[in-house]
Parts: sequence; C-alpha cells; structure tokens
Amino acid sequence: MKAFLDDRQWHHDPKHFMANGKVYPSPEEPRRIEVLKAAAGDAGCAFEAPRDAGLGPIAALHSPEYLTFLRNIYTRWQRIPDAGPEVIPNIHPANRSDGYPKSAIGQAGYHQADTACPIAEHTFEAAYWSAQSAIAGADLIAGGAGAAYALSRPPGHHAFGDLAGGFCFLNNAGIAAERLRAAGLRPAILDVDVHHGNGTQGIFYGRDDVLTVSLHADPARFYPFFWGHVQERGEGRGTGCNLNLPLPRGTDDVAYLAALEIALERIGSFGTEALVVALGLDASIDDPFKGFAVTQDGFARIGAAIAKAGLPTLFVQEGGYLSPSLGANLTRTLTGFQGG
Repeated sequence: MKAFLDDRQWHHDPKHFMANGKVYPSPEEPRRIEVLKAAAGDAGCAFEAPRDAGLGPIAALHSPEYLTFLRNIYTRWQRIPDAGPEVIPNIHPANRSDGYPKSAIGQAGYHQADTACPIAEHTFEAAYWSAQSAIAGADLIAGGAGAAYALSRPPGHHAFGDLAGGFCFLNNAGIAAERLRAAGLRPAILDVDVHHGNGTQGIFYGRDDVLTVSLHADPARFYPFFWGHVQERGEGRGTGCNLNLPLPRGTDDVAYLAALEIALERIGSFGTEALVVALGLDASIDDPFKGFAVTQDGFARIGAAIAKAGLPTLFVQEGGYLSPSLGANLTRTLTGFQGG
C-alpha cells in the first residue's frame, strides 16, 4: 500500500489543551507521526511525499475568508501587546450569522470553536501539507489504486468549512472525498474515530453527492457534545445522506463491529464507488480519552470488515493518541484490510 506524508507536518507542535478547567499538554503531539509512520511501515506501506496540488482542492471546501485567517492570524496575533505564544480564543459569537469583527481576537473566536486548536507559527504550513497528503491519496485512488494511506497530521474531521476545532484545521477526509467526487467517483466517508466527525458532517450536511457515516461515543456526555446525535440525518437534498451511530462509553469489539455492519450496509446502499475512512484509532481500550474498549484484535477485524465492502479505499489518519498500543492498532487495521 502506498502512503503519503510530508515532513513539514512535524512543524505544528501545540502546547495548550484545556479539559475540565485545567490546562494540560496537548495530546496531539508531533511524536504521533513517528509512531504511526513506523506502524504503517510494519503493515507494508511505502511512504512518499505528496506533490503540491495547490490551494484549489482545499478551497473547494473551506471558505477564502477562513483560509485567509489561517494563513495570517499568527502574524497578526504577535502584534497584540503581551500576546501569548499561540492563538487561543476567549470569546465566541452566539451564531455564525453574527457580525464579523476586524479584530484578531474577535476573528479567532469566530474561526476557532474551542481552545483545543491553538495556532502557532507553523500551524497553517503543517495543516496545508496534511491536506496535501490526503489529496495525494485521493488522486492515487482516482487513478485506479485499490488502497492508500494518508498520515494526515494535524487531523481534520472536526474542521468545518470556516471553523477549526478539536485539534483540526483543514478537513482532510472531506477534501479527499471532494477530490474523488471531482474525478467522477461517488464517494462515502466512514468515520471510525471515537469522537464524532462534526466538521465533516457540517460540510456535507445539505449535499447528496457525498455520504457521511460516523461511529462514535454518544455525544450526550462526550466531545463534541453538540453534534453527532442519531436524529441528525442531513437536510434538504442531503436528507438521509448522513448517518450517525452513537455508541455507549466502553463499547467493546463485538458491539462496535455490529454497528460497523450497519454503517457498511448504508455505504453499499449509496452506490459508493470510493471510500474514505477517517481513521481514528482513539476507539482503543488503551487510548487516553477512554471512550471505547476496542482491542488490537478488534482493529484487525475492523480492517477486514471494511475490506469486505470491496471498494477502493483511502485511509486518512484522524485521532489516536500516544499509548502502548497506538502503533499496533494501526498495523492491525491495515493488515486486517489487506488480509494479512
């Protein structure tokens, strides 16, 4: 399996993460790349750097206003007297239709959903190349490859069209799906991260040309809280093209795989021609977020179940944080998919 990663993706090194009113080191640390790259190599992946496909495939989903913000906000932030080292919002609009301020502080609040997506000097550069890794994978699939892996870090599924959140800035899986759609294929996105892919849902919610399916911990008491509930089915032309499968905290292999079968049935009913898997590994029993209890054997079975769909498949890395089993979970998923 061919895989994609650009070394500039290392350059984003967030320091700020707030949970329960306390500030911690961010779990979305660069060393994830080292662990995941080695694990993908153990599954037979051969890495190469993506070519630069330009801003066009990214701007197909993200507004120019938002991309301008991401490119410039760190420099603007440094002009604020006594500014902190990272762009972190402290105020948010009540609605997306509220006024758009000129202030860097106000725009940070408008374009950053929470405090888990701090922006530093190299954040946009790393996010850009993370997206390019996903685009390269999509191009490979569109060219006839059966499978590919994009080590997209920083991740992307919490990013809306004009809003960062939850460690995410550009929606890599969504960008890849749109690239596949533009190539004439009918794509679906299967999100197996323990957190709901709220940004992905938001981007495609009114559309019927990309199916979005997410298995995740019930957001009634789990991030992202406000999205991911079962009644969210899409709107307008997109009604019925979004499927949420919220599962109880502590869900194990058996219950997870039963829900995955429902997800894959819906993907088949969409007439899917190419599958993008938003590959969060944080459903692991060992993950620090402690949402689910999927074992290494469970990840192998997840990979095998996805393979049975018989679709060209692009795996785009999402969550999965440093734990003793992080690398093994990726290896087992990819080898399970490949029948190994």
